Amino acid sequence: MDIAGFSATLNEWLTQAALPLWRDKGFDPSSGGFVETIDMAGQPTRADRRSRVQPRQVYCFAEAGRRGWPGDWRTPATEGIAYFDRVYLQPSGFYGAVADADGNLTDPSFDLYNQAFAFLSFAYLAQVFPERKAEMIARSNALREKLEAHCKHPVAGFEEDNPPRLPLCSNPHMHLFEACLASEAVEGFDTVAWTNLADEIAFLCMDHFIDRETGALREFFDHDWSPMPGDKGRIVEPGHQFEWAWLLLRWGERRGNADALVKARRLFEIGEQYGIAQPREVVVMTLYDDFSVADPIARLWPQTEWLKAAIRFAALTQAEERERYLRSAVRAATALTRFLDTPVKGLWRDKHKADGSFVDEPAPASTFYHILCAIYEMDDCLKRL
Repeated sequence: MDIAGFSATLNEWLTQAALPLWRDKGFDPSSGGFVETIDMAGQPTRADRRSRVQPRQVYCFAEAGRRGWPGDWRTPATEGIAYFDRVYLQPSGFYGAVADADGNLTDPSFDLYNQAFAFLSFAYLAQVFPERKAEMIARSNALREKLEAHCKHPVAGFEEDNPPRLPLCSNPHMHLFEACLASEAVEGFDTVAWTNLADEIAFLCMDHFIDRETGALREFFDHDWSPMPGDKGRIVEPGHQFEWAWLLLRWGERRGNADALVKARRLFEIGEQYGIAQPREVVVMTLYDDFSVADPIARLWPQTEWLKAAIRFAALTQAEERERYLRSAVRAATALTRFLDTPVKGLWRDKHKADGSFVDEPAPASTFYHILCAIYEMDDCLKRL
């Protein structure tokens, strides 16, 4: 199948199966919140609910609505954000971490990662509910100002909390970067503030997260943004090489920054050369900084990031180089579709083991954001092609 064929197949899966199923079974009408997982029989579980899942699912339904999905996206988007506020929002103005299935907060702790997804949901809600745009602008600004007051790092980026704790992490900055790029593009949002923060994170990534010798992106850092001592500082995630490549491509094209495109190309090369297990042809979870495999499990989400980066590179290149990225995108789409082969259409497998089998477990809601974004990114990049 060529990439246009994969795009058509995945769009049909999304609109006809996944969105209806996650609207019907993944949204809990009694509380207004989203469930954490759906089992392989297509039934919601009573697993604890991580706060990050709520704004991620809000994003999914808001973006599906923006893209013209005719199903009921408004109810889960509006009730989902109300549930997120009611259950997780703390007196501090930050969102807590975990609640039980009945909506009782069990872990109120601060995590930069969870705040990043709040920003992403505000940006998309502002676009699909014009009557709430002013509210979303105000909430977005207030949360950003709180974040900067609470845990701004003295060099660049953010601490993990206040008081500071180690290791510092690149991953929450990646999602904050994504939220900045979304927010700066929404008319009426504080473009200057979001653009400045996006630029700060981009340079933090290029100067500190990415190793100057190898070009690989690390996960864990000491307080001065040098790699964390020991094995922790050696961790390299292939999925994040692709995800950061995709983000740096978007930022680099917007800013006309050639260095970002060079670094993104190297991140992609590392992910493709060292991160794809053979003969399984799937992106594994973790490597060490010498590119040896640390964890051979392949989760679904890195396959979507491989696809997003490959198709965007194809849209930005020409001739034989473009063909090479299109072939890579086909490989990524092939890997992704294997995870979508489930007893109930619209679900997914999460973990592919080294022996080629899948872990038999419920589908995590948190993955929907990755899949939906990859499908829409394919649409957008194929239009450019």
